Amino acid sequence: MAGDPGEVLRCRYGTVEDFDIERFLDGIGAFAGAGANVIVQLANRPVGYGVVESKVESGRADVHPWKRLRTTLTYIAVAMLGTEQDREVYRQAVGSVHRRVRSAPGAEVKYNAFDPELQKWVAVCLCWGVMDTHERLYGPLDKATKEVFVQYGARFGTGLQMKPDMWPADLAAFESYFESGLASMQIDDVVAEYLRKLVGLRNVPRPRQLANFHRFAVTGLLPEPMRAQLYLPWTDGQERRHRLMFRAIGAVYGRLPVRARIEPYSALLRDMRRRHRLGRPLV
Repeated sequence: MAGDPGEVLRCRYGTVEDFDIERFLDGIGAFAGAGANVIVQLANRPVGYGVVESKVESGRADVHPWKRLRTTLTYIAVAMLGTEQDREVYRQAVGSVHRRVRSAPGAEVKYNAFDPELQKWVAVCLCWGVMDTHERLYGPLDKATKEVFVQYGARFGTGLQMKPDMWPADLAAFESYFESGLASMQIDDVVAEYLRKLVGLRNVPRPRQLANFHRFAVTGLLPEPMRAQLYLPWTDGQERRHRLMFRAIGAVYGRLPVRARIEPYSALLRDMRRRHRLGRPLV
């Protein structure tokens, strides 16, 4: 915790212990930010190769894009809204898949989906993405709110077998870790081609207009180093239109009741619980 160890951080969403996550999450942000967040995660070379080379076809976004989207958003829903039992159930389900995601002997890029350092990067990206999208919709958050959310966001990592003490201690440590990670990322041609397919929706049947909109929305959400490495052009005019679009969406969406705003997260959490009761696969 930042500052005095005895200090209780307070924000308009509560303290870490009683954080009102339902007033922080936005379902519209789930769809708006998902593609960009995946790209930032996969910019980490071992994470990227783990996805590109994965033999677990059921979890591949290029083969089953909607299923992959559902799985990722369900993970966020469980981490943020679920009970301890929900998180344990989903942690085991994700772990059963991650056990099969590891590099072959002699591979140029070594990876293991159970590597806690790789899990930490993915978890920090998820936490950053939720905060970034919320601010784009509704404006900057005060420091106290961001401090509390970062601490609450440790659930993103512990749901992936990351040990709690690996999570950044405070907002400053979180931002330093994320920025240092971005600065060190080098997306090679193998991962870049995979990511460009996702940006252009080449993995799903779609009208051209949807692909163009997706490219615009995702490109604007990416940190500049990611845009440059993927050769995605971006002008000042596009940046202005992108910002206006998100603020306009936020102005409308923010007027909805909380229960309406947190869809589809709450629906996905209910679906996960139903699947678990029926003994159906969760991921």
